[in-house]
Amino acid sequence: MELTNDRGYLDLLQQISDTYTQGRLRAVQAVNTHITQTYWQVGRQIVEFEQGGKARATYGKALISKLASDLSLRHGKGFSRTNLVYMRLLYLRYPISQKPSDLLSWSHYVELLKLDDDLERSFYEQQAIHEKWSVPELKRQKTTALFLRLAASKDKAGILQLAAQGQLIEQPADLLREPYVFEFLKIPEPYLVSETQLETLLCNHLQQFLLELGKGFTFVGRQYRVTLNNTHYKVDLVFYHRILRCFVLIDLKITDVQHQDIGQMNMYLGYFAGEENTEGDNPPIGIILSRNKDELLVEYATYQMSSQLFVQKYQLYLPEREELRRELELTLREAGAA
Repeated sequence: MELTNDRGYLDLLQQISDTYTQGRLRAVQAVNTHITQTYWQVGRQIVEFEQGGKARATYGKALISKLASDLSLRHGKGFSRTNLVYMRLLYLRYPISQKPSDLLSWSHYVELLKLDDDLERSFYEQQAIHEKWSVPELKRQKTTALFLRLAASKDKAGILQLAAQGQLIEQPADLLREPYVFEFLKIPEPYLVSETQLETLLCNHLQQFLLELGKGFTFVGRQYRVTLNNTHYKVDLVFYHRILRCFVLIDLKITDVQHQDIGQMNMYLGYFAGEENTEGDNPPIGIILSRNKDELLVEYATYQMSSQLFVQKYQLYLPEREELRRELELTLREAGAA
């Protein structure tokens, strides 16, 4: 018998492969830990030198430039002026009691240190750890103001919890974002796409779409057929959520949502609950994504309907960050004044 067909050999091959992969991962984490801790110590030394009296404080910005020049001569790359500025910031923003995580790289922390707001920075740090974001993914979520979008609909306690723990997925409403942002499709303004074209574009950019949807989504299919009494209907997009253990049905609308759209989604939910769910599955969730949403119509159209059905807005371009930030600050101020 050839080794390639031997069960014992194949098991050995898999064990060695797993050991090697895990070892490489631990080695990368160890390097990340060492680099970040080293840079934190460098930042501490710079700050303590600056605080060493008026004479040293007069060095000001010249200190960083001088250090960058001399350290680069001694050690080569890694000691640019920009890098030293971030090392100093790392120590100032992560004191001894709040040292940076070993699970993120220095490149992650450079992106995090660009955020002045402590709540916002804490959220992105926690979310990057939980969802294992790469640096480009972290940059994208910052650019699309994920924290501000999630925080805009919460009270002060919810905002503080979001900042401290990241987004926890415990119930259907935790999946939602307002608005969803599809800037990665790069549709030129003013946009003129049909629902079918929008669906196709999202499927062609599935990795970015899943990142926008959030943690736990797995793609099941598009134009998923639902047949009732020999009449065929099709759900635009179907996903399964691994954390909530349920199907998530998404319908796309390029015009305003109508009451019949809501009724149709409710029918889809009933079908999936009765025909597609298997043992262990929770009730399905339906999300209608629309460019605009008439809140009053949605309220009346969903009266006494499934709490698993949501109508959310999406947009094709980056959100108005300052408007979202003003909403967040207003919520925090009002809570403080109460």
